[in-house]
Amino acid sequence: MQRFFLPPAAFAGSKVTFTDEQAHQMTRVLRLRPGDQVMALDGAGLQHTVTLETVTQGLTTGAIAGTEPAPGEPRVGITLYQALLKGDRWDYVLQKGTEAGITRFVPVIARRCIVQAEGPVRRQRWQRILTEAAEQSERGRVPTLSDPMLLADALRAAGGLRLFAYERGVTPLRAALARRRPKEVSVFVGPEGGFEREEAAAATAAGAQVISVGPRILRAETAGPALAFAILYARGDFG
Repeated sequence: MQRFFLPPAAFAGSKVTFTDEQAHQMTRVLRLRPGDQVMALDGAGLQHTVTLETVTQGLTTGAIAGTEPAPGEPRVGITLYQALLKGDRWDYVLQKGTEAGITRFVPVIARRCIVQAEGPVRRQRWQRILTEAAEQSERGRVPTLSDPMLLADALRAAGGLRLFAYERGVTPLRAALARRRPKEVSVFVGPEGGFEREEAAAATAAGAQVISVGPRILRAETAGPALAFAILYARGDFG
């Protein structure tokens, strides 16, 4: 069943009004008709089965036929503090990280970052990627996308178990996870060139655990989603 995230204003009692973009997709791409059913997600963890009543490109509405909790949200909140990446690598992080179960993304500005800022067009693109990935992977919420932060500020702001991925890290990920069973995990991943030694030292001083992710060097865009999968697997929330 096709899934759509909707803003709170779209719900009025048992009635649902879809956005113009969604109406276009339903009529022109999906070829849906009155009587067909779709899933409307309120972004607060509930999913609503909706029977379509009016299906036009200008206005598409439906009636809620049933409501239940969305099953796709992880039991552990994972925030990925990912150093900004160039090109479409950041798009990959958002898409695969959402599929993996990351609940919040924070762009981080580190010393070796090639990209230093974001523009409004790029942020709109990122938000669209998050929403589409959340719909595809049957998430109950769209992950949060925060404003960019300097690494030093991010280290101070991070909560829960803080894990700093570094190619020369000593503590294995498995050992770091075995010591605690947190409800919140903050993961730091560097840019294309990795974190510098001084940044790893700053992470240790801030109370983060500098971890190793194994004998293989992961690409910057691969590490975050891979770590999220590993964390959720260790907590029994994946597979």
